[in-house]
Amino acid sequence: MEEEDARDYNEPCPQCLEVNWGITDEGAFYCRSCHNVIERTREVVSEDITSNARAQSLSRGLRKKTKFEKGLEWYICEGFQYILQKQAEALQSLGVSSQLKDEVLWNLWKNYLQKSMQPYCDRFLSDAGSDALPVSSDTDSEVNSELDIVRLLGSSLSGRDSNLTSESSIGEASSAMSGKKISDWSGSVDGRSYLQVTRSKKKGEVTMSMPMTLAFCYMALLWLREPITLSDLLRLVKDGHIPYLKAYTDFPEEMKVYGLDFKIFHVETWPVYENVHKKMQSLATYLELPRFPDIAEDSFFHPNVLCMKYLMEANLPDDMHNWTCRVVEEIGIGEVDFLTLQPGNKSIQKVKYDIIAVAVVVVVLKILFLLNDEYEWQLSTYAEKRNKNRQEGCPVFDIRKWYMVVKKAMDVEQKKLEEERVRYLWRSKQPLLHLSSKKCKVLKKRRMVTALQRQFRSLSGTAEHAEKKKPSSFQLHWTEDDPERPCFHGHDLDGVLQQEGHTPAIRDTDYWLCTAKLCKEKICGHLAHYKESDFPHTYQFVLSLFAFILRVPPSLIHEEVCVIEHRLFYSEIQERTRSHRNKRTRRHKDHRLEQQRAVSDTAHAVDLVPPVNTTESRGLD
Repeated sequence: MEEEDARDYNEPCPQCLEVNWGITDEGAFYCRSCHNVIERTREVVSEDITSNARAQSLSRGLRKKTKFEKGLEWYICEGFQYILQKQAEALQSLGVSSQLKDEVLWNLWKNYLQKSMQPYCDRFLSDAGSDALPVSSDTDSEVNSELDIVRLLGSSLSGRDSNLTSESSIGEASSAMSGKKISDWSGSVDGRSYLQVTRSKKKGEVTMSMPMTLAFCYMALLWLREPITLSDLLRLVKDGHIPYLKAYTDFPEEMKVYGLDFKIFHVETWPVYENVHKKMQSLATYLELPRFPDIAEDSFFHPNVLCMKYLMEANLPDDMHNWTCRVVEEIGIGEVDFLTLQPGNKSIQKVKYDIIAVAVVVVVLKILFLLNDEYEWQLSTYAEKRNKNRQEGCPVFDIRKWYMVVKKAMDVEQKKLEEERVRYLWRSKQPLLHLSSKKCKVLKKRRMVTALQRQFRSLSGTAEHAEKKKPSSFQLHWTEDDPERPCFHGHDLDGVLQQEGHTPAIRDTDYWLCTAKLCKEKICGHLAHYKESDFPHTYQFVLSLFAFILRVPPSLIHEEVCVIEHRLFYSEIQERTRSHRNKRTRRHKDHRLEQQRAVSDTAHAVDLVPPVNTTESRGLD
């Protein structure tokens, strides 16, 4: 009887739009696909009271939603504050000083909120009426204190800017929003209006985004001079040690994320080095920060320290560090004023500390081994003969052997990295809900996908959750006891250098420039362009090695190499340019003299021709 009553009802389910009804013990209709209970009930005939008398059984309905199911009223800046807090805690767990979270990062974030006037201004609430969520009467007492930006910043913002409104204004705005209509497009209050402000921002304004959170972290690390470069920070993000891609999944339960919020917090690409570096520079200028603490020779960000680090990771001889120090001193990139960040000073170059250090190592390799696919292999043959005859002392550095060892190790690590990227699940466990009406469909689809993934894992024999790599400052490790990965740190450079008095000198003084002239960055966007087919194979390998270590494109390192070369060989380049100009001028002068001679010879020949007598010619006619 119940099945017949259920079959007679052909209306689709409002949640999943399927017609598959069942009847509960209380007589209420429920959807067998999504288990949604509706208010329709089955009419029953009671034989105990009176014939033809009908009684209607009422369903209990759904239980009342709690405040956690509805979600609390929250703002976009609160979401970014929570992500910054988790990123700072992750860095602190890696050994960074506690000052990063408690002092530096918090003061930077507070300064940003003051400049952007988000907590006390209604610029982000102009269109928030359609985005607001209802707030229950007992939500104010149980809001997480870490998310209460108004209470935390009330004392510090009161005297900062005269244009800021009073603290009660944000409460009035919140109470006005609570009575608005619920929207399916945003879980936050100001999601839609925040995106509108982001699209129409003025020049010089800085709006928050997921890459901007990393800019905040890197700026705090740079202020404290912690031993983490920007490339290290991005590598920790890609390895999953710092929350970034799925950071919104760690939000508190009461902060519901759906709709337009995913356009702000959901990221589907890895952070890019140049993008984060530019955002950090613009953020420091926007906040009007003072000069950062000086970077001296003992600082981790000094080129001499970083060059030693990358020489060790690339398995190059320790004696090369003397040459890198000479190059750093020669071109003046080790000066305090050059290395220290000074926001707002456009005349000072925006320093990329790790890229500069790697570029110096590449230039030293070109000075010693030339890297033209000929000279370095001649030196390798010479070093191999010396090592056969030498029985005591340090072996001579053999670049061919180094190339084979490092390339094999890099290929293995690169293959592991590519496999990890292929296996990486970009979608989070929390489904992306753009409309609350489609929640049941999305959840059902996600359950099916999860079940299929579990079956495929059981068939392939792979683990469900791969173990994270332990964080390390080095990606490539070398030991003297390992025959497959021998260490070249203690090898000698006798095959490359020769003694001239008390100082070693290079055997071959030739050098080839990567580019004869630097481009204009405002026109081309880069100072130099990199095309692999235009350069020797050994130079390509060296660039790819350091690009793998830093996880950056090789063109970024090549551009810095060109800049360092033009600083190091500035006088030679200028002299060559002058000689070319002089040759051009001489050619132009010689060409003009030849033209003048040709014209004068023609005029002289015309003068020698006797004039024609017209009268005689007429008479002859």
